Amino acid sequence: MSLCGGTGAAAVPRLRPRAAQMARRPELLCGAAIVLGCAFLVALKVTCSRAKDVTMPAKLPVNFFSTRSPVIDLFRGQLDYADHLRQDSEIVLYFFYAPWCGQSIAAREEIEHVASRLSDQVLFVAVNCWWNQGKCRKQKHFFYFPVIHLYHRSFGPIEYKGPMSAVYIEKFVRRVMTPLLYISSRSKLLDFLSDYEPGVLGYFEFNASPQPPGYLTFFTSALHSLKKDYLGTIRFGVITDKRVAEEISLVHSGSVYLHRHVNTSLIYPNDVMNYTAENICKWALENREMLIRWLRPHGGKSLLLNNELKKGPALLIFIPYDPLAEIHPLLDEITKVALEYHSCNKSQAAEPDLQHLGDTDSPAFDSSVPDAHMKLSETFSITKYPCCNTVVLPQWHSISRTHNVCELCVNQTLGVKPNKVHMPHCNFLEIEAALDSFYLQEHTFFQVISNTIECSNFLSFYSPFSYYTACCRTVNRHFLSFISSEKTIFQTPKVAFSSHGKKENSQRSIPHIEDRNCFIPDFLISSTNITGLSCRTNKTLNLYLLDSNLFWIYAERLGASRSTHLKEFATIVDLKEEVHYVLDQNQSLVGSTLENFIKNFSILYSPLKRHLVDDPSVHFHEQHVITEVTTNTFHDTVFLSEKNVLLLYYAQWCGFCASLNHIFIQLARLLPPDNFTVARIDITQNDLPWEFMTDRLPTILFFPHQRKEQSVKFPEDFSVNLPNLLKFILHHSSPSSSELCTKECLHKETVLQQGHISHLEREIQKLRTEISALHQAHDQLEAQLSEARREEHRLQQQKHTLEKQHKTLQLHSEQLQATYDQKNQELLEMAEKLQELADASENLLKENTLLRILVAAREGKLQNKYETKESLQSEQTLSEDNDISVSTATTTLEEKRIDNTDTIETEHSSGNRTE
Repeated sequence: MSLCGGTGAAAVPRLRPRAAQMARRPELLCGAAIVLGCAFLVALKVTCSRAKDVTMPAKLPVNFFSTRSPVIDLFRGQLDYADHLRQDSEIVLYFFYAPWCGQSIAAREEIEHVASRLSDQVLFVAVNCWWNQGKCRKQKHFFYFPVIHLYHRSFGPIEYKGPMSAVYIEKFVRRVMTPLLYISSRSKLLDFLSDYEPGVLGYFEFNASPQPPGYLTFFTSALHSLKKDYLGTIRFGVITDKRVAEEISLVHSGSVYLHRHVNTSLIYPNDVMNYTAENICKWALENREMLIRWLRPHGGKSLLLNNELKKGPALLIFIPYDPLAEIHPLLDEITKVALEYHSCNKSQAAEPDLQHLGDTDSPAFDSSVPDAHMKLSETFSITKYPCCNTVVLPQWHSISRTHNVCELCVNQTLGVKPNKVHMPHCNFLEIEAALDSFYLQEHTFFQVISNTIECSNFLSFYSPFSYYTACCRTVNRHFLSFISSEKTIFQTPKVAFSSHGKKENSQRSIPHIEDRNCFIPDFLISSTNITGLSCRTNKTLNLYLLDSNLFWIYAERLGASRSTHLKEFATIVDLKEEVHYVLDQNQSLVGSTLENFIKNFSILYSPLKRHLVDDPSVHFHEQHVITEVTTNTFHDTVFLSEKNVLLLYYAQWCGFCASLNHIFIQLARLLPPDNFTVARIDITQNDLPWEFMTDRLPTILFFPHQRKEQSVKFPEDFSVNLPNLLKFILHHSSPSSSELCTKECLHKETVLQQGHISHLEREIQKLRTEISALHQAHDQLEAQLSEARREEHRLQQQKHTLEKQHKTLQLHSEQLQATYDQKNQELLEMAEKLQELADASENLLKENTLLRILVAAREGKLQNKYETKESLQSEQTLSEDNDISVSTATTTLEEKRIDNTDTIETEHSSGNRTE
């Protein structure tokens, strides 16, 4: 005790100075706390780092392809073995897959189909690149599956990025197998050059060597083009005949020629660029001519379509395409149209059979007979085209008393006419454009005093397709008052139009605006007037092709019919103008219809009708108080209706729009259905003309009866409620203040307003009756609810009582169950004991039986013994004197034998009892 007490007393004085020091310097206390915290974190980290993650080992991979497939399946990712197989084959296709990938599973059948056709020429190897223990997973780091790589001997890999379809994969494999086409005759050369795809030709002399200088480089450049452009848009060919090479100005062996349809073809500049495979491929890709392009979206998130549509208006043509087919008639027609459309260097050249019409010295034109003039006069009579306007031009000098009066008409016999498009015969926009062009060039139509009518045909100032006709004459000023009444002055001109080729020295001749455009009748206009159209308009189209067998879903989104069996569709999409036009699907998709479609789009005031997206899932119900409007029913419901129309613009995602539904339902019930229509339109599913689109939701427009063009928008600063909507409708449904109204009109309006007021009063009375009925129902419901609450309270009490009784019964049940289990256990023990007693009594009975048998045997033996003794005594009495010693010994032995027998029997009976 003294030792412990002494130690504690000594330790306290030592701790007090340290505590006082820490109190004077609190930073020491903070430092100690930080040190202890760091020590704790280190210990915790060491402790946690000793715990190992428990992971389940991955299942062993199995065969992805069947064992009977021609594809070698390396399902354990043996990339080294795959490289070993590639050394013995010329063409090898690697199919890298992941077993869980749905696209890999879908492409498996396509790969097997291609392998069944080309397995004798190409080695097909499938490698599992997802097995974590395989070399493919360790060496390759793919971000998507499946991946197809092709090797042509030592060149590769050439990755295929096209559609996972058997025909496309087989086409690409065949291009890798034969990257060069060998051209040995002029006919083959013409076939090669007539194809719409850009072509690169190389000339090599194979007489001196089977592999001339530069041939392997050219061969490798063809493989490089496939590696950079998986679509294979550039074709490579080899000319083996010198005379054939001279057709395209190739003289020296090793020369390379790039063929272009529209622009000038090129020859590879050996003196500027090194003759390497990469340079040849780069040169061909940079200078190739893309008249029409294939689009093959891969189906996932991609900017392919967006990037192409941003380049300008696009003509998307969907056609069924088989890459393995040798001929494509429809594709040939489309490429012919594309070639004519882009042939700008031929746009100014007239057709051979029409050149004599535009020649100034053509004798055929000068020697035209009067009958022919009359025929032309009848053909081009202005009166046949009622889209005309009278224009009066003053002379240069204000003191002049003459004016040039012209009848300006839209000439619908020249230029590009809208074909198979339903439109008014006379369009206000057309005559407005004619007036603009006329006033911009009005100085051309001044002439001296003349009583003859001079007609001139001139081109639109804005569009290269619209032609106008101006028939002018000089009149005095006092004659101008008769122009309006004398409408027949210009109806039937007595002279034909002045020819462009005829040079007259008379001052009465009118100079023509477009000397290079001869006035050609409609029946002489060639179908090649689309030639060079891309360079004669600012609405140039980019042409694209899509395989409808793969991408028909895009066509349906753009307006294609879902029920059509022939998957051919054409549409023009203008992303900048946010419009697209659809070619009538009732017309067959041929070259002529495409030409008309392109020409109608290129006109300044295009007659094409903007395609509006319509929601086909809308079902109309007559019993609905609010009318659902779609794109197709908008015009009939709003403009052709003889009612006032209130239209709500909404969207499914607009939460505030949904909150207005009950207000519009009440409004539709209040307004008389004979005079008002309450409608709504889902603006996200239905397109409307631009003047009726909106940029915010919800938007409310009101179209008054007989004044539908004076639609009014509900003010945005007003809250959307029933009173405001009623005031808005009643205010704008009355005639405008600018209209003069008679007493009869005012009386009718008063009657109409009184009818509206009486109708509203009746509706208000109905609402009041309904409100009183609702109040009564509310009181009844309150009484029922109070009764229900009391009943619920009583039921709750009963429930608690029953729960208590249930708990008591459950306790008794548990006790009874325990007693039952105890008694049952005791009964089982008693039964076991009784069974033991029964077994013991049975054993005792058996032993008793054995004892009786032994007793009986013993008595028999004793009886024999007694008999033996009597016989011995009698013998003894007879021969007492003989052999006394012998008899004694015999007796002793007999007794021993009998004792031994008894002992054995006793042991036997004891053994039986034991058993």
